[in-house]
Amino acid sequence: MRTALVLSLALATLLGGCGRRPAQEAGGSAPAATGAAPATGAPAQKSKAAHQIPTVLAGKLNVAFVYVGPVGDGGWTYAHNQARLKLEKAVPEVHTVALESVAEGADAESVIRALARKGFELIVTTSFGFMDPTETVAGEFPKVKFVHVSGFKKNATNFGNAFGAMESMKYLAGMIAGARAKADGSPKLGYIAPFPIPEVIRLGNALMLGAKQTCPECTMEIRWVNSWFDPGKEQEAAESMLNAGVDVVVTGADTTGPIVVAGKRGRWAIGYDSDNACEADKAHCLTTPYWNWEVYYVDLVRQIRAGSWKPSAWYGDVDSGVLGLYGFEEGRTPGPGVPAAVVPLVRQKLADMKAGKFTRFDVFAAPLKDNKGNVVLPAGKKMTQEDLEGREGCAVCMSWLAEGIVGEIPRK
Repeated sequence: MRTALVLSLALATLLGGCGRRPAQEAGGSAPAATGAAPATGAPAQKSKAAHQIPTVLAGKLNVAFVYVGPVGDGGWTYAHNQARLKLEKAVPEVHTVALESVAEGADAESVIRALARKGFELIVTTSFGFMDPTETVAGEFPKVKFVHVSGFKKNATNFGNAFGAMESMKYLAGMIAGARAKADGSPKLGYIAPFPIPEVIRLGNALMLGAKQTCPECTMEIRWVNSWFDPGKEQEAAESMLNAGVDVVVTGADTTGPIVVAGKRGRWAIGYDSDNACEADKAHCLTTPYWNWEVYYVDLVRQIRAGSWKPSAWYGDVDSGVLGLYGFEEGRTPGPGVPAAVVPLVRQKLADMKAGKFTRFDVFAAPLKDNKGNVVLPAGKKMTQEDLEGREGCAVCMSWLAEGIVGEIPRK
């Protein structure tokens, strides 16, 4: 298990991580999907990678966001950028900028350092592969505050991390996918997986465990695309699984292409990250687990302005409000493809999650077997946060695929 964990983390560092995604922006001052930061009316300096570094505004709390993808991806980066715009409206004393399509590694470190030198007081980096560069720069600029989204590193002074229990929403999505496949008499699901890191594995396992609640006979094909944002690969993966008889395609990557592909084939899909993903094909998109990052960002900035913020490893559960499930919010109607019988089941489970009665640890309730028949979590045992994130000290590290998943985790 530990060897597999090390391999997964090594792959995460080399290949990238939790950052990702684009879609067309409706209004606001977001940057165009070109890699340029939003204009600030002042001369901008260029980093070594030619990213424009905007100027800070006097009298404001200056916050910079660093994105791995374009804001037009319809997913991860789009969701973060929408949250950035909502932050500006909720806290007028804040001035924000965003740099998109920043490559992980040396480029990211250069951009983060340039932002710190420019005078930004809070720098938020939003991809797993930005973790080490953020840590490095945080050590160089002790007066600047840094938050890394999706990683696990932090320090005691100016560097924290944040993520959320998306596994809970994926579990509900699995329940919906399983119900649809069972109703169609075609118990095969498909999962488009970006990278073999604990986060992606965890979310895929949650999907399968949720599907088993409504379709015990269901299996789930897995396709690794080794990218957070690659429209071509994502669509090819969807086509491949549909050709193999998959009834519902669930994407873990950044674009809405798989939804469009499934719709054209008269099949079903589940999106990811942004609450607008189903706009790609409302008739065939069953739902979308998504992020409300503004919940965290607004609280973060208010703490910083009040002088009460301390670095932490923030991990929001469903009751935090940072997570959503399209069509199942208060007053909303599920998509037309969602079987009526599963709607009350999902609504009740979601209510239990919001009430704290069903947490991320209940998603992975024992006993659990992997897809090779091995017991990974015996009856009477419980997972820890280290297990869920595949961090040092984990006993049930996320280096296994749940029973019912057809495929393997790539090993280097």
